[in-house]
Amino acid sequence: MNTTQTSSFGMYEASRILVPGFYFASLAFMLYYFFVSRYLLLTTYTAFGILVFLFLVLVSGLTMYAKESTKRRQAFLKNQPSSYLQDIIRRFPGDIVLNESEARQLYFYILNHHFPSAFHDKIFFFGTVYHIMNQIRRTSLWFTMLSALCLVFQVAASIQLEEQRGLICFFLLVVFIYLLNVKYNKADSKMQENYQDQIFWLQMNPDVIKHSFDKYQQAKKGGQL
Repeated sequence: MNTTQTSSFGMYEASRILVPGFYFASLAFMLYYFFVSRYLLLTTYTAFGILVFLFLVLVSGLTMYAKESTKRRQAFLKNQPSSYLQDIIRRFPGDIVLNESEARQLYFYILNHHFPSAFHDKIFFFGTVYHIMNQIRRTSLWFTMLSALCLVFQVAASIQLEEQRGLICFFLLVVFIYLLNVKYNKADSKMQENYQDQIFWLQMNPDVIKHSFDKYQQAKKGGQL
C-alpha cells in the first residue's frame, strides 16, 4: 500500500469515528436543551461546554467504532470476497480448506498487493459510507426512543404539550432522519456492489489467486508473505 493509499485509509477511518460521534454529540446537546435543562441547568455556551461537546464526539465515536456492530449485519457478511476465495481454493488439488481467518488474511494480501489503486479508493469510500450511515440510523433510533420516553414522562408530569414544542420537534426530527435513512438507504446495496466488483476482478485474475495462495502456503511453513 503506497503513501497515498495509507493517507486515504487514515482519512476514511477517522471519518468513521468523527462523523457518527459528531452526530451523537449534536443530538445529545439538543436533547439536553429541550429536556434535561428543564431539570438540570448547566452552562454549555462556554469553553467548558465546547470541551464537553468534543469529549462526547470522541468518546461516542470511538465507542461505536470499537464495537463494530455494523460488521455483524447480513449486508456486510453476505458475498464477502474472502468467502469466494474459500470456495475457489477448495477446488485446488489436495482438498485444501481455508478457515474464515485464513481466507481473510489471503484476501487482504491480494487486496494490498494486486488490486488496482482505484479499487482501494472505492473500497474505502463505500465501506466508510456503509459504517457511517448505519451508525447514524442506530443513533437516530436510540434518540427516537429516548425522546419518546421523555415526552411520556413530561405528559405524565402534567406538562402541557405547548410547553414541549421543542422536544416534540426534536422527536419528529430524529424520526424523520431514521425513516429517511431506512427508506432511501443505499449503503447496503453499494456495499454488495462493491463486493461483486472485487469478486469479478478475482474471477478475471485466477493466476493472482494461485500465485498468492502459493506464497501464503510458504508463509505458513515459516516464510513471509
